[in-house]
Amino acid sequence: MSASPIPTIPTYDRFIEPLLRLLASRPEGVPAREAHEAAADALGLDALARQQLLSSGAQLIYKNRAGWAHDRLKRAGLSDSPRRGWWQLTEAGRRFVAEHAGPLSAEQVATLAMSHIDTRLLRPVAADAGEAGDSEAVVQPVASPEERLGLALEEIRRAVVAELLDTLATVTPAFFETLVLDLLHRMGYGANRADLQRVGGSGDAGIDGIISLDRLGLEKVYVQAKRWQGTVGRPEIQAFYGALAGQRAKKGVFITTSGYTAQALQFAQSVEGIVLVDGVRLAGLMVDHEVGVTARVLKVPKVDVDYFEE
Repeated sequence: MSASPIPTIPTYDRFIEPLLRLLASRPEGVPAREAHEAAADALGLDALARQQLLSSGAQLIYKNRAGWAHDRLKRAGLSDSPRRGWWQLTEAGRRFVAEHAGPLSAEQVATLAMSHIDTRLLRPVAADAGEAGDSEAVVQPVASPEERLGLALEEIRRAVVAELLDTLATVTPAFFETLVLDLLHRMGYGANRADLQRVGGSGDAGIDGIISLDRLGLEKVYVQAKRWQGTVGRPEIQAFYGALAGQRAKKGVFITTSGYTAQALQFAQSVEGIVLVDGVRLAGLMVDHEVGVTARVLKVPKVDVDYFEE
């Protein structure tokens, strides 16, 4: 008796329209796990298909592809994640659905799948995604396997950075302060983790952490870690500079989940000893140093020419 054939799971672009229609029917948004199942239902995936794992074994394939489909809707400005694990159409997304009541054409799906890959996910795009009549067909350039691999890894990195920013917005201030110190230690600051002390709380005088760079604690770096939604302005950086002066400190790092105004950046550049780290750079450093992030080794085979030399 022959084994049952392994069912084929549609590529991620096929998940885009089912997700779009689901989110349109639920203006208040839906949990991501519910969206995964609804998209799988719409595509007719049976129980066997839903049990298939990625080759890495890290995730179910259909959930992975639904996640990438939602990533594309976010990059097109049509959807967003207002909180962790929650998907919801933006105003642009609602307009897009209202203007495209019928099934999307292959060209429209291709536009959503491929035309916004390089769009940063810090905020939704204000304009609607391209219309079928005014957008050119997406043409993928011919690239070597190594080039395609590099592009894929970069795309995965951007998606992880965006997910980290969403996640950081949900953690408590105390956890965020500890996370920042964990990251700085992983980056090589302090001989051991005990050299990085969290002091945030009421009466912290604008200092959330202290790093001893040497065993005796003669040289220190002072840290302020703020999990903010709004942009950090010059007054906050000036206050941090004043807190450093109060400690007679020469080095300080201000880290936030958001960004900085031009005036804040200018002030930091006008004084010595202050480094500003915004949310995108923070998430990138977390990826590089694997803080809150796991990574797997990818083995790329290549013939060892030296081995065959006689």
